[in-house]
Amino acid sequence: MEDQDDPSSAEDQWWYCLRHSRAEQGAGCPNKYRLGPYPDEESAVEALRTVAERNEAWDQEEGDT
Repeated sequence: MEDQDDPSSAEDQWWYCLRHSRAEQGAGCPNKYRLGPYPDEESAVEALRTVAERNEAWDQEEGDT
């Protein structure tokens, strides 16, 4: 993963904005309202699905213990 404090790489990163329900590239809303960073727009668009799938998998793992 790239260094989030590196301004040159920040402009290339994609985020999913929870406030606006859309993918954003580079500077945008404060990070507290965003998921990411993601390497590309498609990954950012799928952020909520990815979160839901990971949460479900973690819930199943907790149920197995």
